[in-house]
Amino acid sequence: MEQDSGSQRGILKGLSRKRIFLIVTFLVIVLGLGIGVGLMKGSDNPAFCASCHVMKPYYDSWKNSSLLAKKHADHNVKCHDCHEASFSTLFNDGVRYVTGNYKTPLEKRQFPRDFCLKCHDDFNSIKAKTAFAESNPHDSHNGEQDCNVCHSVHQQSKLMCAQCHVFQWENKLDASWVQ
Repeated sequence: MEQDSGSQRGILKGLSRKRIFLIVTFLVIVLGLGIGVGLMKGSDNPAFCASCHVMKPYYDSWKNSSLLAKKHADHNVKCHDCHEASFSTLFNDGVRYVTGNYKTPLEKRQFPRDFCLKCHDDFNSIKAKTAFAESNPHDSHNGEQDCNVCHSVHQQSKLMCAQCHVFQWENKLDASWVQ
């Protein structure tokens, strides 16, 4: 047994400290990259997001709800299709989670209309689809609105027009809307 440790010392003895440092640094980088790639790949699965308890309600709204998040899930839209999945974002979110440096509920994201229109029809098509006889919620007398004024993905959406107006089509809205 001593012979083995002696031969191992012989291998290390032949290497300079600089070379040992470079080898260790290389191994740490390779290991870090491997872990990073694994996390990036794993985080593409929405169930991975639910592994942090703070994200569980958002995952549940995506997986099993009547909310807009579930409608997105039904069309195979995953978390990272809307939420940035860069390594730095994942790393920072992970550090915040491990250190407990976050607030619940998480702050609601405010996506601009252009963000939604990356996947959805152009806005004129949306207006045409919602041109009801008495009114059009996408052709507001208040001018152009961001989608998030009414639409919410992980919470019930709120028909802002209904604060002042009453429309017959309101009662046809599904459970994803506050009635």
